[in-house]
Amino acid sequence: MGRLAEMQRKLLEQMMGPEAMGTANANLTWDDPKVCRNFLCGTCPHALFTNTKMDLGACPKSHTERLKTEFNAARQAEPDNPIFAQFQTEYERNIFTFVDDCDRRVRTAQKRLEKTPEENKKTTNLARLFCFPSMREIADIELAIQGGTEKIESLGEQGKVDESMREMAAIEALKSEKAEKMQELENLSDTSGASGHQKLRVCDICGAYLSVLDSDRRLADHFGGKMHLGYHELRNTLKKFMEEREKRRNAPPASGAPSSGARPNDRGGDYRKDEYRDRGY
Repeated sequence: MGRLAEMQRKLLEQMMGPEAMGTANANLTWDDPKVCRNFLCGTCPHALFTNTKMDLGACPKSHTERLKTEFNAARQAEPDNPIFAQFQTEYERNIFTFVDDCDRRVRTAQKRLEKTPEENKKTTNLARLFCFPSMREIADIELAIQGGTEKIESLGEQGKVDESMREMAAIEALKSEKAEKMQELENLSDTSGASGHQKLRVCDICGAYLSVLDSDRRLADHFGGKMHLGYHELRNTLKKFMEEREKRRNAPPASGAPSSGARPNDRGGDYRKDEYRDRGY
């Protein structure tokens, strides 16, 4: 089976369940290593980014709703069973790592938009070489337009219609030349220093480049896009992890539990606490 066909099969299996595809092992249980623990505990990133540029392909492990239902029932029946804490810790670590990779891409993209002082100076000096002559040319053209306008008025008063029309055509040509020079000057100004890159910004949710000139429709398409929404969901999941951990830390100790000091396995349960806080999750 080719790689594309295998990916299609796995995607269908994720959507319909392996039983419907005739590939499931009847004896497969939720604690089997072949079952996706991200899927059992919440969301698998493989399922969030299909058909986007961050497409991870089909998840190599099983996504079966029956097993997820059995997992949730077992966790509800035995909430203190350490296997569920193990699964949850692995899930949180996987999600954090995935979002951390995105944050790294965001930082890299932001650095690309920043110019060093040397680059800014070089670009600004180059722009000055062209800007000042262009400004003088624009001023000269403006004076010519003003002089031509006065001449047209004088010719009109003298009844010299043909000459007046020719002068008007010349002024229109000057106006077009002035507009071209103004556009050139604006383009130089846009690329001088960091101003050119300042028209771009990086989406801090998914790392995509956005333009400050984008229309509302284009921005709405981005924020409603599958990749952006996928990362938004993962970031909200991380925030929930942190909130739940803080609640557990601030909860009064249970009867018979130590009243002071660290609770058993406290550090193990907060293996990402500092990272969550530093990143605002």
